Amino acid sequence: MRALLVVNPAATTTSARTRDVLAHALASDLKLEVAQTAYRGHARDLARQAADGGEIELVVALGGDGTVNEVVNGLLHNGPDPDRLPKLAVVPGGSTNVFARALGLPNDAVEATGAVLDALRDRTSRTIGLGLVSGTPGTEDAGVPSRWFTFCAGFGFDAGVVGRVEQQREHGRKSTHALYIRQMVRQFLAEPNHRKGGGITLERPDTDPVRELILAIVCNTSPWTYLGNRPVYASPQASFDTGLDLLALSRLSTPAMARYATQLLFSTPERGPHGKHATALHDLTDFTLHSQAPLPFQVDGDHLGLRTSATFTGVRRALRVIV
Repeated sequence: MRALLVVNPAATTTSARTRDVLAHALASDLKLEVAQTAYRGHARDLARQAADGGEIELVVALGGDGTVNEVVNGLLHNGPDPDRLPKLAVVPGGSTNVFARALGLPNDAVEATGAVLDALRDRTSRTIGLGLVSGTPGTEDAGVPSRWFTFCAGFGFDAGVVGRVEQQREHGRKSTHALYIRQMVRQFLAEPNHRKGGGITLERPDTDPVRELILAIVCNTSPWTYLGNRPVYASPQASFDTGLDLLALSRLSTPAMARYATQLLFSTPERGPHGKHATALHDLTDFTLHSQAPLPFQVDGDHLGLRTSATFTGVRRALRVIV
């Protein structure tokens, strides 16, 4: 099998020596080409070339969730076609690796490489659903390019935290769980006027709108994220085999913030955040989020700036993954 290994040399948890060892292990079973990313979006460009070339059968992403997201968007730049497009394999190299872990892969890069090689020898794979977010017709975001996501997207508070973390990383800070928690607290303190009712409206076909939301987290799988080795379930029923799930909150006062943060920390596969200010929806295919003012927006932990609207589509059987 001819394969392309896309390596992010800036991946948080893998050294150059580890990357060389992993590439050598993969090359023992594959006709392997190795390409290192040199700029933001490079992994997407490499995967797009592999998809268009017609010779590569497998693309292996070695990096964090951002690298995986770029590879997925490159593979699917002309739309999903799991029977024709190269398959995807993932070796986790980031700080959190939500997508890889949601697939059941070990969080250790060496162990995950072994699991991928075992799956290749056994010819086992899984066709998964993905989320697609697009600009909303008739709004100022109508021309924004569509973006695929593997595990989550966020609009409002959650995305603001991601944006703050990215700013810290640009100043040389390491991406750690403690950094995320500090920035979450700072984001909360910075938004005193939005704690009792926000400007986000959820619209679905043939359903009354849900208004005055402060944040919206869209999940394509569960867990939503990890705090170290602790899984966090914003939408416990979310699955690669269904549509999209949504958790939205209409209040973030200090007591509400404490309550929902505690519910997230102790969430389980059976129960996530709940209460009169929480809206939890399962297996959605099409919906739109509108905001009265531009709000932070993120997909798969990648901050994409400010948006006033976003239209989401859950696409079943979009991509084949080696697992």
